[in-house]
Amino acid sequence: MEMVTGSVTRCDCHVSIISPPLPSQTTERFLISATLSTPRNFRRHRLHRRRSTATMFRFGSLMKNSVAKPKRITGTTNLLLTSLSRFSTASQGDPLLQEAQPSTLGPTKPDEKPRVVVLGSGWAGCRLMKGLDPNLYDIVCVSPRNHMVFTPLLASTCVGTLEFRSVAEPIARIQPAISRAPGSYFFLANCVGLDADSHEVHCETVTGVDGPNPLKTWKFNLSYDKLVIASGAQASTFGINGVKEHAIFLREVHHAQEIRRKLLLNLMLSDVPGISEEEKRRLLHCVVVGGGPTGVEFSGELSDFIMRDVHQRYAHVKDYIHVTLIEANEILSSFDDRLRRYAIKQLTTSGVRLVRGIVKDVKPQKLILSDDSEVPYGLLVWSTGVGPSPFVSSLQLPKAPGGRIGIDEWLRVPSVQDVFSIGDCSGFVESTGKQVLPALAQVAERQGKYLAEMLNKIGKAGGGRANSAKDIEIGDPFVYKHLGSMATIGRYKALVDLRESKEAKGLSIAGFASWFVWRSAYLTRVISWRNRFYVAINWLTTLVFGRDISRI
Repeated sequence: MEMVTGSVTRCDCHVSIISPPLPSQTTERFLISATLSTPRNFRRHRLHRRRSTATMFRFGSLMKNSVAKPKRITGTTNLLLTSLSRFSTASQGDPLLQEAQPSTLGPTKPDEKPRVVVLGSGWAGCRLMKGLDPNLYDIVCVSPRNHMVFTPLLASTCVGTLEFRSVAEPIARIQPAISRAPGSYFFLANCVGLDADSHEVHCETVTGVDGPNPLKTWKFNLSYDKLVIASGAQASTFGINGVKEHAIFLREVHHAQEIRRKLLLNLMLSDVPGISEEEKRRLLHCVVVGGGPTGVEFSGELSDFIMRDVHQRYAHVKDYIHVTLIEANEILSSFDDRLRRYAIKQLTTSGVRLVRGIVKDVKPQKLILSDDSEVPYGLLVWSTGVGPSPFVSSLQLPKAPGGRIGIDEWLRVPSVQDVFSIGDCSGFVESTGKQVLPALAQVAERQGKYLAEMLNKIGKAGGGRANSAKDIEIGDPFVYKHLGSMATIGRYKALVDLRESKEAKGLSIAGFASWFVWRSAYLTRVISWRNRFYVAINWLTTLVFGRDISRI
């Protein structure tokens, strides 16, 4: 029975019914005579025949209706066949060859919408997908996670101020067309290569299953009309030995989960009889490397957690737990000097020890500074900025200073057609005369919004297809204006710096008022009303009942 034709591999299905051999007529008559030899068996036989006849009548009616009324499933079948016909295999012969060669989501046809492929689901990629018009484009997202992380509130989840789902926004909620439109998809995968000449990207699925029996990854190719690289960056380790093996970064939800489990585990282990004083101090020594906004916010949240929750619920070990913040230069170097001094004073009052130094080596239970001093730790959080990922470094594209993908004033990648790059993975090439923008959420969000408006304009002008937007006017170049910086430092205190740059003049406030501004601003920036409600309820619950200290 031929199910699908065209680009779908043909499937011939045969149904066989296996039944026992029928007895001969003589044997059958003998069995019936023996069975009906008594009146009781005769009545049972008549009742059995009536039930069998009724069952066969109902089965016949069902078969008749299924044959006579096929139109009810025609719409669903056509939709399924339309979706399947977009995929093809490289070979329709030997199944072994099909497994060896990747599948392909081929080029769009003339009667289909142009396809925009977005690599990444961070601030830049999600803001782009939210702004794209699904009536103009089919939207395909490739990312190793199916949600966006609201990173400004990620540090709060490490100590139970917020729950993890409060900072994760599913991509299908950001752009509903991805889960509804026939030509739009989300693929849980990593992009591993780019063929700009063929307008094709090479991807590999992410299984997320480790252990002795991991799931096999699957490679596939995607053709695009427009490609947007928004794959973000990775944490910088500066080549220091032992960082990746022993430190925990704070960029994803699973990082926050690991920090929370490790912190609570150390609290419970330190209370076990027989643990020495020195081991208790090591287990409960939390070290944060990096004095930027992320490191300072996490240190503030951690010190607040210690003073408000640990002292009440882990009274036996409350005198052993400490927080150390290590920074090579000045903490919060982009903030106003007055705000930095205020932050140092508040952190010190909260029990955070500030150390100026450079980490030289990281061991399983201690790190070594450049002056050869040793700092033992039970929890090590690394937050020293970001750098280009291996995927970005492997691309044969123009590069900006620092190894990012080079872009022009319109966020296009020079020398290749229909390729754009936004977010932490991109930077202006030197020929533009512009500086590389900082790796901030507001930069990525602004770039995503600008590029979505530009692609919508190109699509309305008929330039959505591959190699068809050369002569289309795309408008003014992208201009970034800094709106300011904010950071919380614990104990209902925060910093708000509304200057456009460090040298410019502007409003800068600190204290409880700035903490209220910080919470109000980020509550309104959470993407969905669903997550805003979650965040507000979590904050209220923490205020009334304290933080959740369950280790799950």
